[in-house]
Amino acid sequence: MKKTVLTLCVATLFSMTAFAEDSPGLKTDKAPPPPHKMEDGYRGMEDARSSTIKDVKAMHDGASVSLRGNLVKKESEDHYLLRDKTGEINVVIPLALFDGKSVSPDELVGISGSLDKKQQPAFIRVTHFQKQ
Repeated sequence: MKKTVLTLCVATLFSMTAFAEDSPGLKTDKAPPPPHKMEDGYRGMEDARSSTIKDVKAMHDGASVSLRGNLVKKESEDHYLLRDKTGEINVVIPLALFDGKSVSPDELVGISGSLDKKQQPAFIRVTHFQKQ
């Protein structure tokens, strides 16, 4: 009987340490790799399939789009002109999306949003903005 109790106590002791090592959640003992060294996984707008302005103008109303280009002109309070190598398109970027960042026309930006073709000329309502 004593051997059985002793065996159960020892087995319980070792099983507790095994369960403690498999606890769920983020393990912060190692630093993540830098973005340019990542091989798999989601990396935000960099992984999203980016279209050209020429392609976007041929899409249907309400299409979700992702573009990279330069903001070349401010047309009104939150209306801008975005240019890439294939053309230009009007975009609506709420001031809150800039998050206090300033952007000059020579800096590359990434945007995501929805295409609005009901009004002419067509424009993009931006929901995500990233300075490249």
